[in-house]
Amino acid sequence: MMTFRPVLRWHRPLLVLAAVMVLLVLVSLAGLLVDDRRLLGVSVWLKPLKFGISFTVYALTLAWMLSLVTRGRRIADAAGTAVAVAGLAEVGIIVFQAARGHLSHYNVATDLDDTLWMWMGITIGVLWVATLVLAVVLFFAPIGDQASRWAVRLGVVVALGGMAVGLLMLRPTPEQEAADVETVVGAHSVGVPDGGPGMPLTGWSLTGGDLRIAHFVGMHGLQALPLLAMLMAALAGRGIRLDPVRRARLVLVGAAAYVGLVAVLTWQALRGQPLLHPDPATWAALGLLVVAACVGAVSVLRTPGHR
Repeated sequence: MMTFRPVLRWHRPLLVLAAVMVLLVLVSLAGLLVDDRRLLGVSVWLKPLKFGISFTVYALTLAWMLSLVTRGRRIADAAGTAVAVAGLAEVGIIVFQAARGHLSHYNVATDLDDTLWMWMGITIGVLWVATLVLAVVLFFAPIGDQASRWAVRLGVVVALGGMAVGLLMLRPTPEQEAADVETVVGAHSVGVPDGGPGMPLTGWSLTGGDLRIAHFVGMHGLQALPLLAMLMAALAGRGIRLDPVRRARLVLVGAAAYVGLVAVLTWQALRGQPLLHPDPATWAALGLLVVAACVGAVSVLRTPGHR
């Protein structure tokens, strides 16, 4: 019978972070129903909801990865605690600003807003550095089979790249540079103002580029690549010819394709192009990426494996 006891022995601060984020999701859902205030065209509680969901998944994934570490455990535990504290602080500021009906990101309208945005920047920096430390520890951790080992290692690396895409959002737009008074510095939309027509739930722009898409996809490489390794292990257990070496090589192919996808999404956004309306150049890039991934996968499957 499956129990949750092994999960409860994972990194405690990250589990606390995940539990708090689950509560935040419930509170945000209630806020969506009872609070009709809107900011940039959406409910003030949509951003806390999205961050609550994202941090729940992020914290649980890192807690699981830390359970695999045997070498450098103290460093990994300290980095995990730093992630938990910084995550709580960052989301706490987002919730505080949402409750006030104010922007949390890029907001420098008042001294308080400016200070909160500065502290958010510090927490984001701590998150990135702590995740980098975990990536280094995981690269030296003897994790299971080769496929799982590379999936965990490269998943963290891809997530770091996805987090770094957020730096592109800190640049002031031409309109902001031309303004006499700075109230907002930075934007996630390219070519259009933040707050225009957006996709349901995500809010990703329907009229211009949106850097949040590549940011989101990149960060969740943390889950995508380990899930790929787990899927292949399950298929191998059902008799499909996927030996450990083949699975490891397919993880490498998958990681390369995933990085390519993040790059294409970033390039598309920087050209001010909506996700749902790619131009021929974007279609061509995606087509080449799919072909390269398929060629790589077929090459791995046709090459004799080794036990």
